[in-house]
Amino acid sequence: PKSENAWIFAKSNAVQAIGVMSFAFICHHNSFLIYGSLEEPTLKNWSQVTHMSVSFALVISVVFAACGYMTFTGYTEGDIFENYCRDDNLATFGRFCYGVTVILTFPLECFVTREVIANVFFHGNLSTVFHVVVTVVIIAVATGVSLMYDCLGIVLELNGVLSATPLVFIIPSACYLRLSKERWNHSDNVISCLILVLGVLVMAVGFVMTVLHPQECSHGKEMFYCSPSNVSLHNSTLPP
Repeated sequence: PKSENAWIFAKSNAVQAIGVMSFAFICHHNSFLIYGSLEEPTLKNWSQVTHMSVSFALVISVVFAACGYMTFTGYTEGDIFENYCRDDNLATFGRFCYGVTVILTFPLECFVTREVIANVFFHGNLSTVFHVVVTVVIIAVATGVSLMYDCLGIVLELNGVLSATPLVFIIPSACYLRLSKERWNHSDNVISCLILVLGVLVMAVGFVMTVLHPQECSHGKEMFYCSPSNVSLHNSTLPP
């Protein structure tokens, strides 16, 4: 379906999109664990792994985003599966594959969260009992939050501006400036300063925009073009 001004992207909510895109590439919290899991943890191997994986993720993200938006234009939902009708078997299979991906990814995120909790509150040592308790609490909290809200778009936006933006832009730049022996206005630190300022602006403006103008959500309802009358009308307008 076509929508008005679908290809005009210079809008006020573009800042929220930066947060979502940042969230798609966030992997900093897994970096140390992945580096330690390499058979030969050298800088060369680490560089190859990171560049190949991020490039592969970039290609997949661009292809899916472009195809999804070109199909539904201005009606594109935060969760692209919300745009497909319930009787679309291929979309149902896609939902199944996405669910499997989440199931396989969640343990890795749970492991990182548990590791942080263990290091901060238990000095890095968890007994068997606390290991089980912390794991159950993490899973219960994550599951409870996911069941309370059914709109993926605003969740990605908030995660992007509050979590991804600091991890991608703010914290690395601040650490680099803190460890640098030169002054902040030195030529070697200019890029880091710009990235730091950009990250702060994206986080602040993105959060305000997300709260004031949250992304629309269908709340599980089928889109208007999925009704039999609209499908019949659409098919009748197609050339023979």
